[in-house]
Amino acid sequence: MSSPFLIDTHCHLDFPELAGRLPQIMDAMRQNDVAGAISVGVNPKTLEGMLKQIEAYPAIFASIGLHPDYEEADEPDENAILALSDHPKIIAIGETGLDYYWHKDKPEWQRQRFRAHIRAALRAKKPLLIHNREAAADVLAILREEGAEAAGGIFHCFSEDMDVAEEALSLGFYISFSGIVTFKNAKTLHKVAAKVPIDRILVETDAPFLAPHPYRGQTNQPAYVRHVAEALAALRSTSLSAIMEATSENFFRLFPQTRAAFV
Repeated sequence: MSSPFLIDTHCHLDFPELAGRLPQIMDAMRQNDVAGAISVGVNPKTLEGMLKQIEAYPAIFASIGLHPDYEEADEPDENAILALSDHPKIIAIGETGLDYYWHKDKPEWQRQRFRAHIRAALRAKKPLLIHNREAAADVLAILREEGAEAAGGIFHCFSEDMDVAEEALSLGFYISFSGIVTFKNAKTLHKVAAKVPIDRILVETDAPFLAPHPYRGQTNQPAYVRHVAEALAALRSTSLSAIMEATSENFFRLFPQTRAAFV
């Protein structure tokens, strides 16, 4: 592809709100210069179905993980995650991390699950997709303890301050901005979006969640990542094409094996 394009680094195409209309979603992506996406795994039990769903789309990739919110689930160990990651469409490990918003008791099982994902990512040599909600200190501590900088990855749907961003960057992670950056009241995030080095930013939707302005409160979709990119361009006083080019190149730096799918 010769003209600039965007890649949605985090969406859930197999979720009920999106799963039944993938052709229409792909059409909308093309109309908004969104060339590809990662459909992020949240439960190993649904992975096979997701892979079948996206197999006809060369620039739609997947990840394998068990979301930290899923308490009633079969706990995958490191070896199980590693085995499931051995598929050409699977380019990352996650969604994984910690969520103390829904689990205010800070359960140990979340931390053990997170460590299993990190260890699998290190062995698979695949980046991590990090979920962090009200748990930044523990997320960063566990990443450091497990040597996760050797895997790298993405802090998905970043909503923390610059101090957290700098720690994530120091570990070799990329910062991915979602529709939250389009919200007028997200002042702290706006400051982060303006300061993170251009070679370490990515864009995402987290569709079907977190639709950006002007679709806030509606079902999100990958095409709307253009609004995230536009907000970043405005906050950084640069052009949309510059954001498109930078975020795509950042994606290819993190996932070099995907570049051929976008030619």
